[in-house]
Amino acid sequence: MRHAGWFGGAVVLTVASGEVISHIADSRDTNAGAAAGAVAAGSDALRFVQVSDSHIGFQGPANMDVAGSFTEAINQVNTLGFRPDFVMHSGDLTHLSTAGQFDQVKQMMTGMKTDRVFTVPGEHDSIGDAGRAYRRTFGMGTLGDGWYSFDTHGVHFIALVNTLSLEKLGHLGNAQIDFVRKDLAGLPSDTPVVVFSHIPLFAMYPKWGWSTDDALKVIALLRRFSSVTCLNGHVHQLFTKTEGNITFHSATTTAYPLPKPGRAPAPTPQVVPARQLKDALGIRSVGYRQGDRELAIKDQRLA
Repeated sequence: MRHAGWFGGAVVLTVASGEVISHIADSRDTNAGAAAGAVAAGSDALRFVQVSDSHIGFQGPANMDVAGSFTEAINQVNTLGFRPDFVMHSGDLTHLSTAGQFDQVKQMMTGMKTDRVFTVPGEHDSIGDAGRAYRRTFGMGTLGDGWYSFDTHGVHFIALVNTLSLEKLGHLGNAQIDFVRKDLAGLPSDTPVVVFSHIPLFAMYPKWGWSTDDALKVIALLRRFSSVTCLNGHVHQLFTKTEGNITFHSATTTAYPLPKPGRAPAPTPQVVPARQLKDALGIRSVGYRQGDRELAIKDQRLA
């Protein structure tokens, strides 16, 4: 497992030549926006940002000001040196899924300098009502329990919901899997595909629920595509795994760190030393050279 830090930062993703290149942006990283811009210099390139796990409404010693840290992440998005084509929040927008928390995070995200903001729900966005409050705020134009897809710059995006039927692991359900099957049916195999979900679609650490029990049915549908990237939140730390043509990237958080898998009895919010929470920020620089199959990844702390 490789990770750059436990806290904060937007994951900047650039799609160029059918590949997804990522790094963690920070307001002090003056070269981050320039690096992403250099990779995506072509007019056909797509640049977007992933933020995750803002947990607006959380109160606890792990982060006494989650709204403030999410504001800093938004400021990072707005100072990257380019305007993202869209921003995706990959779940746990709120901590307790109250109407006030949904209104607050929605208002905060209007401050992002981007054309579009997309979301998928986390389990914290579905407390007590099976996600109905989330869908009233963010579900316009979606299908079923909030899933959808869209195309831009030659890339096909699918946003999945795997947080509504939790017993232990994430779960998609037959209706959503059927949606994916029909959604992909007409696409050529050389179409780059990006899949968003909150809980990982791979078995990162099932003991803590960090997996999706029926994800293999979706993975099987994705195998025929030459370039597939799956992006998730939930685990509050960076992790990358590649299986054949499919690469999985877990995102960091803007709220509080969680322990590494197996390093604690449970995935509970971790308290870092006083005044050092922001020092746990990290960056991930990823380079891609056309003709190479593998991405060159370098992780380092910002402190």
